[in-house]
Amino acid sequence: MTDAIVIIGGGHAAAQLCAGLAEAGQGGRTHLVCEERWLPYHRPPLSKAFLKGEDTEPQAHRAPAWYAEAGIHLHLGDAAVAIDRKAHTVQLHSGAVLPWRHLVLATGTRARALPALAAPLANMAVLRAVPEALHLRARLAAAQRVVVLGGGFIGLEVAATARAMGKEVTVLEAGPRLMARAVSPALSEAVLDVHRAAGIDVRLGTQADRFEITDDRVVAVEVAGESLPLDLLLIAVGATPETTLAEAAGLECADGVVVDEFMQTSDPAVLAVGDCTRFHERRAASALRLESVQNANDQARTAVATLLGAPRPHDALAWFWSDQGGLRLQMAGLVPAPATPGLVTVRRPGPNPAAFSLLHYVGGQLVCVESVNAPVDHMMSRKLLEARRSPAPDVAADPAVPLKNHLAG
Repeated sequence: MTDAIVIIGGGHAAAQLCAGLAEAGQGGRTHLVCEERWLPYHRPPLSKAFLKGEDTEPQAHRAPAWYAEAGIHLHLGDAAVAIDRKAHTVQLHSGAVLPWRHLVLATGTRARALPALAAPLANMAVLRAVPEALHLRARLAAAQRVVVLGGGFIGLEVAATARAMGKEVTVLEAGPRLMARAVSPALSEAVLDVHRAAGIDVRLGTQADRFEITDDRVVAVEVAGESLPLDLLLIAVGATPETTLAEAAGLECADGVVVDEFMQTSDPAVLAVGDCTRFHERRAASALRLESVQNANDQARTAVATLLGAPRPHDALAWFWSDQGGLRLQMAGLVPAPATPGLVTVRRPGPNPAAFSLLHYVGGQLVCVESVNAPVDHMMSRKLLEARRSPAPDVAADPAVPLKNHLAG
């Protein structure tokens, strides 16, 4: 049997897998299969600098020379179309067949579609990867009135970018608050205030009732009897894990590819990492999916250890970030549900009026810290959570005492 490791995907998880295997001297047995023609690149800039035209090309994690020196075999612009687990092969769109000893799925997610807008329209966009970002960038440059469906991270990042470019921006969020799946009500409210102050028309508890379409364009969206004319419509209503290959191969899937603490799927020879996975996070009550760069990197490190025959259980602290105009949001740990028994939240002022942190305790234990424009507090909060330190809430809320002081002793 071949000794090859085949990685399917081109995101952060795939890049980290390549880096870890190359560092261990295993680059020569590594194959990277990617549907896109670009080397693995940084995704966060796609909703910011790339849309503004400041970045003309995606920011690659590593240059082509690095992959060549590491001996990694690249199969770019050639999507994997079928997995044969019995034969241990992957078939590519080109017809090539790659044998493998271990297969790693790093297939990420795809943008969730709206049934009412199933057909492609010239001025409708989503944002997950470079091809979509190129389409959005071209349409955004020519647009003046932008409507964003969805008040999550991607929707708000694009809304802030568009507003900074002088566009008229309306955000329609069906839920009662922004970013409800990822942040606390207090942070949702603070972010809402900042975006509205910047001139973004944010409407909560609001969804599109009807779309007015002329030829191949959506020209207006009807909301509660009001018609909102638009030049560009961004669909940002969440993401769906890309499990098509996994399901066809008979791997266990449940809103994501199901993996154990070593990133192994229901077939131990096949691993999965990143946004496409559903796994048990020890700090969470049930299995979950985490759509974040850091989770992708951390899971990739766990997978590399498994591939090298030195498995160790995945036990990384979850942390996230989102840049939205002048807001730098950084979250460490998983935010508790608002109704969690024993939940206590305190606010720690930052170095200026636009900066603060929210520290969340459950039963006296610090479990999550959300920081706004307070990067030092975010870094120290991660250290506190990793060390399982829980300074008293009133003490931790005192900005005169650096959080790092609570790590001593």
